[in-house]
Amino acid sequence: MTWQQQSTAIRRDEELSTAPAIPVLKFGASDSFYTELRRRVDQYFLATGKSRRDSPRMYMKTAIILAWFVASYALLVFGMGPWWMAIPVTVLLGISMAAIGFNIQHDGGHHAYSARAWINRMMAMSLDMLGGSSYLWARKHNGIHHAYANITGHDDDINLGVFARLSPHQKRLPLHCLQQYYMWALYGFLPLKWQLYDDFRDFVVARSGGQHYDRPKGWDLAVFFGGKGVFFTLALLIPLLMHSLWVVLLYYVAASIVQGVMLGVVFQMAHCVEEADFPLPSPDTGRMEISWAAHQVETTVNFARQSRWLSWLVGGLNFQIEHHLFPQICHVHYPQLAPLVEQTCQEFGLRYRAQETLRASIVSHFRWLRRMGSPERTAAPSTPDIATA
Repeated sequence: MTWQQQSTAIRRDEELSTAPAIPVLKFGASDSFYTELRRRVDQYFLATGKSRRDSPRMYMKTAIILAWFVASYALLVFGMGPWWMAIPVTVLLGISMAAIGFNIQHDGGHHAYSARAWINRMMAMSLDMLGGSSYLWARKHNGIHHAYANITGHDDDINLGVFARLSPHQKRLPLHCLQQYYMWALYGFLPLKWQLYDDFRDFVVARSGGQHYDRPKGWDLAVFFGGKGVFFTLALLIPLLMHSLWVVLLYYVAASIVQGVMLGVVFQMAHCVEEADFPLPSPDTGRMEISWAAHQVETTVNFARQSRWLSWLVGGLNFQIEHHLFPQICHVHYPQLAPLVEQTCQEFGLRYRAQETLRASIVSHFRWLRRMGSPERTAAPSTPDIATA
């Protein structure tokens, strides 16, 4: 396949991966911003000779993360010593599971891991090993969140029910006045929630963010239930052969909480912070006033772009703007693409927003939770383009 053919195929895949299953909400007409940005990104890959996917760095990274996971699991289950040794191993296991989600599963689920469909599918199925569903994730995350980021009533990622108010357009409840404190703990229970309840509910209702999707059939159905079987075998059945029930449940919950806090915090810092916009469709036309690409920039915030270790751990998700604009490019390229994206945004009058440090982003998320829980604050504030710690 020539470079031109590959570029055309990738563009077509990107459009499909970000398009909702049922287009109930439309954006403004495409503008010159995205056209120019894609031209510059194409030029970057042509000039460097790098491949958008199938990066040797990504394959090596996958091997390291999976070895980390296997070693932590084996040490905890088969070689667990006293509690003061088991606790740090449990933490390492939880972090490794989050790293699998951030890196391997996420790139695979977005078809950003490889140009070969079966490799992407296999990598995406690492989520099934962690107790989730790669099938449901693709429908909810790719088709809904990436299409309608931060749009209340459409983006299910900002809908946490009665537990939290993340958007200025959601109803405030009395308990939300404390959400800036308790949500950090609740994030830890997210994996348990989707492992034990959410996936089975979504399988039955086949709906998310007001949109319907097909239930899994055939091979997808086998992967759904087979993945659950593999997960519960690894998480509960095998450990029960070695340890008592209460010990197994204790460390299962502990590792899940570590994983959940990492997953929840990283994803929330990209969208649920003071610098992100929460737009609604025009009441007159029922359409979004700006283009899809401009919407991704306005509703997304980067953080800690200079931290190489953090970027490695979270799979480039600290470059969320680049990810939302080019979800099918492997995340190892995001640090190099970021200057191109930022410069193009500035030239076209779009606000490219980034927190300088991880700490600054965490503080911004805390403040946003507090603001959304306060009865005196009901609308998104005007904020500067770049926030610093």
